[in-house]
Amino acid sequence: MKRLLLLLTAIPLLAHAQQLTVSAAASLTDAFKEIAPRFEAAKPGATLRFNFAASGVLLQQIAQGAPVDVFVSADQETMNRSADQQLIATGTRRDFASNTLVLVAPPDSPVRRVADLTLPTVKRIAVGKVASVPVGRYTQQALGAAQLWSAVSPKLVFADNVRQVLDYVARGEVEAGFVYRTDAEIAKDKLRVVAAVGGHTPITYPAAVVAGSRQAALARDFVAFLGGAEAQGILAKYGFGKP
Repeated sequence: MKRLLLLLTAIPLLAHAQQLTVSAAASLTDAFKEIAPRFEAAKPGATLRFNFAASGVLLQQIAQGAPVDVFVSADQETMNRSADQQLIATGTRRDFASNTLVLVAPPDSPVRRVADLTLPTVKRIAVGKVASVPVGRYTQQALGAAQLWSAVSPKLVFADNVRQVLDYVARGEVEAGFVYRTDAEIAKDKLRVVAAVGGHTPITYPAAVVAGSRQAALARDFVAFLGGAEAQGILAKYGFGKP
């Protein structure tokens, strides 16, 4: 009888359990994993499930019908495309963080400044795929502004997301790469930051509720939570700036 009562009392809790699927830019991996238990504690019965990848890849998945509740991009352009395709709910889009583009290199690399990318000793430079990875587009804009894109194009090694760029540099498989400052920070024992790089559009992160979400109210709560003091404190700890 006691066991039956325990089972019966558990039923309402199970009935109220909600799983929220968040597709987020790869650069947010560490910060979001720390934010998750804080949000779950604030919303009893809610659990977060993350899908981290390049923003363009995530958008394609959502467009193809992947069951996603919240979309978080590392750039405005990708989020604009999601709005154009009516994949996000009107009025739910919010900017919650910013970042900085940096040039990084292994300790023994000859790269000491951006102009060094043209040196004959620099054979490989890791960048994100321009079509699908926001950090790749920021990199193209920056190198274009410095009139270096054409000169270094033959050396470019294209990665599927910013964390793959980071891995290439950390393992010494390339002489340099372009990542976000937040990514460089988590691998600072394996690489050095050569320089912060300008000449690109501002790096800001928008989040929005996916139009097809089955947990729309909870999804709105998560987007709002990202702008709150608790989440902002965690993002700042990982090096993200205010939007």
